[in-house]
Amino acid sequence: MGSRTLTGPQLFLLGGSFLITLGSFAVLPYMSVLLHDRFGLGLGVVGVVLAVASLVQFSGGVVGAALAARIGLRATMLVALAVRTAGFAAFVPGLTRPVVAVAALFLVSCGAALYLPANKAYLVAGCGAERRPGLLAASSSAFNAGIALGPPAAAPFVLTSPAGLFTGVAVLFALVGAGHVLLPSVADEGGGVKDTAGAVAHAAAGSRLPPFAFTVLAVYVFMFFQHYLALYAVPRTSTAFYGAVLMGYAILLVVAQPLLARRLAVLTYATALRLGFGAMAAGTAVLALGGRAGIAVGAVLLCLGEIVLFLKNDLEALARSTAPSATVFGRQRLAAGLGAFAAAVVGGQLYGVAERAAAVPVFWLVVSAQAVVLPALLVVWAGGAARRRAGDGPVAAHRPR
Repeated sequence: MGSRTLTGPQLFLLGGSFLITLGSFAVLPYMSVLLHDRFGLGLGVVGVVLAVASLVQFSGGVVGAALAARIGLRATMLVALAVRTAGFAAFVPGLTRPVVAVAALFLVSCGAALYLPANKAYLVAGCGAERRPGLLAASSSAFNAGIALGPPAAAPFVLTSPAGLFTGVAVLFALVGAGHVLLPSVADEGGGVKDTAGAVAHAAAGSRLPPFAFTVLAVYVFMFFQHYLALYAVPRTSTAFYGAVLMGYAILLVVAQPLLARRLAVLTYATALRLGFGAMAAGTAVLALGGRAGIAVGAVLLCLGEIVLFLKNDLEALARSTAPSATVFGRQRLAAGLGAFAAAVVGGQLYGVAERAAAVPVFWLVVSAQAVVLPALLVVWAGGAARRRAGDGPVAAHRPR
């Protein structure tokens, strides 16, 4: 999708998305170190704080969607950015007060929860189904570029001059927020209202498959890779190789998703699910081989799975719903949060068992099996539920009133 197809506000939002994640990920990946080493919190407390903050950041998207329905998309983004600016600024006095630091982290998480549904809804407002794949893919690329560059950009400052880092990030958010003031107001008319042809296509090609549930499963499988690759890869290769894999993953994600967006949009949902979960299953199975080649190839396959599933689930959820787009994106964030939370709970137990048994590669084979079995079970369940609904229809129609 070329820049000639983008409006000024859309270009601004894409640039702002990059800056927002650049600033956020200059700080957030280091929070465990800061909370433990700098603020003196115990590791158990740190784990609980980060888990709750992550849950707030994901599940709070539903609140962000409700706020957008009440006060509008632009106003919601402004509130969200004000909250995040206050959060990053509060980290400065929090350097000597752990309670303030924890409160600052929750402010930042709340701001993220409010912002993303409104941001995506504003980006696709007034656009037909044919433009949404490119716009959402470009948005994802902008966010992921910031995620990739934020941690290395902040690395020289996060421990030596954290006050300056927090101040700089707060100023960055304030400037981005000021730019949002200039955005025109737009109406959030909903994702699938005008997509009659798309609705017919879905009815003919597996519309019983629920995007919310498949988003939970996709994030669940993906987060095993996100959480545990470092523990697995660094002892078997090196820190430098692990860093190179992450950088390559980010570059592939940023470049490939916009290039594949149109092709993914025309796939049936069932085909996309098979491709996406198949790539994740193959990628985690290849990780079990270990070594540099196995880890690199596994990461590439998982990246392709992420590209297919994350984008297609959002597109499918939008096309099926007559709710405002922000509401759809808020629900999708909630689904992602549930998947991430489940992966954190299950993954730690599974990895611990595999490590104690000196069979860590088996961990990845178990994840691979889940990537095959769980979606298949969900398809069977969804099909059975659809048949039950169809079977109840005529009976319900002839019940005495």
